[in-house]
Amino acid sequence: MSLSDSSNPNPSSAELSAIPGAQTRRALPPLARRGAKILLFFISLTLFILAILLMKEGAQSYSSFIRDSLKVDNPLNSLGFGWLFAYLIMSGSPVAAAALTFFDSGVIDKLSAFTMITGSRMGASFIVLFIGFIYVLRGRDRGTNLGMGLLALVVTGSTYLVSLALGGVILRSGRLDSIHFDSNILVQSLMDSLFSPIISGIDTYFPAWSLFIIGFIIILLSFNLFDRCLPQMAIKESRVGQVSRIVYQPWVMFLLGAGITLISMSVSVSLSILVPLSNRGFIRRENVVPYIMGANVTTFIDTLFAALLLNNPYAFTIVLTSMVSIAVVSIALLFTIFHRYERAVLRLVDWVIAEKRNMFIFMLIIFAIPITLMFF
Repeated sequence: MSLSDSSNPNPSSAELSAIPGAQTRRALPPLARRGAKILLFFISLTLFILAILLMKEGAQSYSSFIRDSLKVDNPLNSLGFGWLFAYLIMSGSPVAAAALTFFDSGVIDKLSAFTMITGSRMGASFIVLFIGFIYVLRGRDRGTNLGMGLLALVVTGSTYLVSLALGGVILRSGRLDSIHFDSNILVQSLMDSLFSPIISGIDTYFPAWSLFIIGFIIILLSFNLFDRCLPQMAIKESRVGQVSRIVYQPWVMFLLGAGITLISMSVSVSLSILVPLSNRGFIRRENVVPYIMGANVTTFIDTLFAALLLNNPYAFTIVLTSMVSIAVVSIALLFTIFHRYERAVLRLVDWVIAEKRNMFIFMLIIFAIPITLMFF
């Protein structure tokens, strides 16, 4: 399809397949599809819980490996580790869950868990740039598609680095320590009766160190299944074109990004959809910055759930601190110097796209920073 077709609001199935979980399944009747999605949701939820419990059980076995071999023993190491880990698997949520299980098992301290979660979120935005590369390889406009990925990286990196400092201060002060939710005793008993036999069975046949790896593989599968059970809605059905006039309001896009991420519980889904929307001309780069900021606030919803499963009040505090600090930074930007910030971000993205040399420098930087942090 040529660039001249970009005004056509009906994307091809190949384009929709670039969005996680966006493969259409029209062979089944609507009611059967709905039932299948509900079943898939409960399967993914069950696997998520099992994965967290397995990772918690096996995390202690990695204490010496993480501290002595990988040298992850301070907040800067943890920041780089979480960042690179998210690059490697192209997802932040499993890495954030791993950070909580490491903290719960005493492998890393509270501040290191916080920075590892922050690193996981900065690394997770790389998936949008990756999808942009796929579109460019398919002959689409380089500036438009790479621009979305670069915006996701720049906005996420710039806001999270500021929130990192704020969150560190909040965490050290203990101001949020009193705000936590303990898991219900009945729920804990139910989970123990359901999952303990499974974990014991796995523990019988596999070494203790493998439980974390098995749990991590299962949590990747659970997120993949969850993406598949999200509503499949073609762009032409989404009525994006009818609401295009309101997206010029930054606060509207901020709430939209926060809302979509909250519902989907996946920042990869909510940000990745920007690439095809931009490619079809429904949304412009100027409107995307507040959307990304909003998505970065509510992306912690699945990590909050993981903290509750661990039944560790300080794990909940760590995630809450991450959420509060990025929310404060984003809202402060939105209502103070947003337009200056937006222009600065767009100028940086334009500079990176302008020449291949600039793109190479940018890519070198975003990989060099987390690698360098690992040596502190």
